[in-house]
Amino acid sequence: MWTADEISKLCYQRFSELPKRGKPEPGREWTLLAAVVKCSVSPNQEKVEEEVVSLGTGTKCIGRSAMSSKGDVLNDSHAEVIARRGCIRYLTEQLRMAVCGQGSTVFCQGEEMGKWKVQSGVSFLFFTSHTPCGDASIIPMMIDRQSQPCPPIRSDEITPIGTNEKAERVNLKRRAETHTDGINKHPRLEEPEKSEDEDNVLTQQSLQDIHRTGAKCVPGGPEDPLQPGLGYHSTGLLRVKPGRGEPTLSLSCSDKLARWAVLGFQGALLSHYLQGAVYFSAIVVGRCPYSHQAMQRALITRCSEVTALPAGYTVQPPELLQSSLEFAHSQAQTEHNHQPGKGRVSPCGAAISWCAVSDQPLDVTANGYKHGVTKKALGTSKARSLICKVELFHSFLSLLAVTDKSHLPESLRGKELQTYWDYKQVAQSYQQASLQLRSQAFPLWLRSDRDLLQFH
Repeated sequence: MWTADEISKLCYQRFSELPKRGKPEPGREWTLLAAVVKCSVSPNQEKVEEEVVSLGTGTKCIGRSAMSSKGDVLNDSHAEVIARRGCIRYLTEQLRMAVCGQGSTVFCQGEEMGKWKVQSGVSFLFFTSHTPCGDASIIPMMIDRQSQPCPPIRSDEITPIGTNEKAERVNLKRRAETHTDGINKHPRLEEPEKSEDEDNVLTQQSLQDIHRTGAKCVPGGPEDPLQPGLGYHSTGLLRVKPGRGEPTLSLSCSDKLARWAVLGFQGALLSHYLQGAVYFSAIVVGRCPYSHQAMQRALITRCSEVTALPAGYTVQPPELLQSSLEFAHSQAQTEHNHQPGKGRVSPCGAAISWCAVSDQPLDVTANGYKHGVTKKALGTSKARSLICKVELFHSFLSLLAVTDKSHLPESLRGKELQTYWDYKQVAQSYQQASLQLRSQAFPLWLRSDRDLLQFH
C-alpha cells in the first residue's frame, strides 16, 4: 500500500511547496512538522492515493495566565496539535459538502438520521517529524554503540525552568531529543538472536541514560525521581508541556495521541454528525531518536484496557512506524548547517497551519495569535487564528445552519444551546467515552475551566 518513507516524503514535499512566511530561517531556526494524510483505496483495491489534508509546524505553548475566555488564542502550538486542529477544519468542510449534497470525498450517509460515516476505503494516518513530546520521548540511550541516537545529557546541564538559562535548557533538551546519528532505516529489522544472558549483559553495559522530555508530570500525581541516568524519569505518566516560565494546561502530545486512539480525533462538536469516531490507522515518525517500545507504551498500552465505551467508540491502536527520512528543518539538521556569525540556533517562533479547504487554507501564528498582528488588533477577529476554538466553533455553527431541520442529528434537536460549552456537553456519546477514558486510564487529565469555554 504505502511505506513510511513515502509518507514522510509526501509531507516534506507539501511543506516545501508552502510560502516562506512562518518557516524557520535556514541554518539558524528549527521547527517540528506534523501532518494528517488521507489514504483512499479504489473499489477494486488496485489503486491507492495518499493526500496531505492538514499540515502543522510549531514548538511553542502559552502559559496558563495567557489563556483567553473568548476562545480566541491558540493555547498549544505544537506541530501535532496544529495538524489535528487543521484537520478538524478540513472535516468540517467535508461534512458541509456532504450535508449540502455537493459530494464529499470523505463522508457518506450513515444508517442513523442526520449521521455520516467515513466512506469505505478511506482512512487517515498521522505523521510527525519527531517522537511526540512526553512519555514517548523517554527513550533509553545506547552508549558505546553505533546505534546511539545522541550523546547523554549530564545532570549539571539541566537548569530549572524560570531561570535566565531556561532557553538554554530547552535547547539542551531538544538537542537530546532531536540528534539523529545512527537511526536505522528500518527499526523493526530483526537482529541476530542473542541468549538471555548475553542480552542482559548488553543491556547493563549499554543502557546508562535516557532521553529527557521537557514535559512535567501533572500536578497531584507521581513525580519524576530525577535520579541520575535511567532513574531520571518515571514512565507512563500524564505530562504537561512547559510554557514560557509558567505552567501550562496543555497535555503532552504523547497523551493527546493516546486519547485520540480512544475518542477519535474529530472532537466533541463534529461527533454530533458522525456515526462513529474517526481514528488514525497509523502513526509514522520521521528519522529521530525513536523507540517502538516507548511509543507502544505511551500511545497504546496506557489505554488498552479501557472498556464500556458507547457505540461508535473503541480502543483503536494505530500501527506504529518510523521513516528513515529526516526533516530538513529539524534541530539536528539546523545545527549541522549552522554558519558562524548567524546567531545561536533556536526554535522558530511561528507556527504554520495548512489544510485542504477551499477558503484561506494557510494560517500562520505566533504566541497564539495571527503572525504579524499589531497590539491594537489583539482581542479582535483580525488577530484570531483560523484554528482557534472560537473559529472552529463558528465553522461548526455554519455547518449547523445549512443542515435541514428534518436532518439534524438527534443530539442537537429541541435544545436551547448557545455556548461552545453547551454544544460540547450535549455530545452525549463522546462525553460518555471521555468519562470512561478518564476514570479507567487518565484520572489526572487536566480539564479547562468552564469559564474559559463559555464563549459564543
